[in-house]
Amino acid sequence: MKQEQRQPPVSPSSAAGARPLRIFHIQPTGVAELSELPEAPPASGFLWLACARAAFQEQLPTLQAALQQLAGMQLVDLHVSDLLNAQLPSRYDYTSQYDLLVFRRLATTPHAAPPDEPSPADATHPAKRSGPLVLRRIDTNPVGFALLDQVLLTVHPADCAVREAYAARLLAAAPADPREGRMPTPGARVPANPADLMLRLVNTMVDGYLDLRRDLTRQLDHWQTELLKPRARFVNWSSLLDARMALHNLDEICEDQRSAIQDWIDTLETWAPPDTPAGARELDLLKVRSRDVLEHIERVVHHVRRLEQSTETAVQMHFSVQSNRTNDIMRTLTALTAVFLPLNLIAGIFGMNFEFVPLIHKQDGFWWATGAMSVIAVALVLLFWRKRYLARTSTR
Repeated sequence: MKQEQRQPPVSPSSAAGARPLRIFHIQPTGVAELSELPEAPPASGFLWLACARAAFQEQLPTLQAALQQLAGMQLVDLHVSDLLNAQLPSRYDYTSQYDLLVFRRLATTPHAAPPDEPSPADATHPAKRSGPLVLRRIDTNPVGFALLDQVLLTVHPADCAVREAYAARLLAAAPADPREGRMPTPGARVPANPADLMLRLVNTMVDGYLDLRRDLTRQLDHWQTELLKPRARFVNWSSLLDARMALHNLDEICEDQRSAIQDWIDTLETWAPPDTPAGARELDLLKVRSRDVLEHIERVVHHVRRLEQSTETAVQMHFSVQSNRTNDIMRTLTALTAVFLPLNLIAGIFGMNFEFVPLIHKQDGFWWATGAMSVIAVALVLLFWRKRYLARTSTR
């Protein structure tokens, strides 16, 4: 059939810019990438329409007409606005005919972003953060999912590596074709329905957050080590402040993600039980996969909050160490001042302008005064040393 003709393989780097709309026909027997939108719903399997946000805005009438032919419905205007909004947080919504999920994924780092022309919706994306690369990786972009009976429409940013990576996995999961010299990927499984594909894509995005945890932990551990060095002068306060703000922002992003997935799970519970055992098993697998995605998000939330607490604790410990160091210095200076205080008193007494002062006219008076002052100074030093007023607080 015409709609099952597969285009020649395209490298991921060129696919993002030259092919903003990719169409896949996914069946239990394999996956085929189509060259154009089909005019009728597939007899088996379902369709995945993976579209860049700029292409979705430009080809909106064509896509709406295709959805009308393929699923007998169109997206409502408010949901179209949500899919075009590059600043929308993660959320879930539904109608009587389809479900809508917006999920924020980690943005591509600046040095890896392709030189695509951004759409007007993407132009409002905030500037990348300064500082370490790990902080710039916390920037996010929304990916929209419109879930219909036999169609999954996804709207991605222009630099979406998730779409290209998962599309490559789908094509590799197809059965062997001797004419193309291609073998299927061992252990690869084709999604059973649009909801299954949506959850797999979401899980891929969440895995990016799980990988980000290690980089954040490594960077914050380095800063904590620098903060707790008693003789080091920490100068990366701006980066540390950016890290705390980024962690707080990441916490809010993950909370929105958790809320959206929880709403989706609640909706799954309202679905009518299928009549066939195979349909019941697919629904159970959807629930299991949804709970697994939710558990991954909760792990990210827990780790982010622990990093926030660790960062705050490190800052407090840094100031505590500096305060202890200041107290040691002030205690030493106070002890030295107390040692010289009686010496200054003796010197002041013998410096009075009186005619008759004891020892002032004696030949050995100076030596008596000097000896007395030395004895008093040594006695006070020994006393203060015994009381540990002159000892430095151990930092080990």
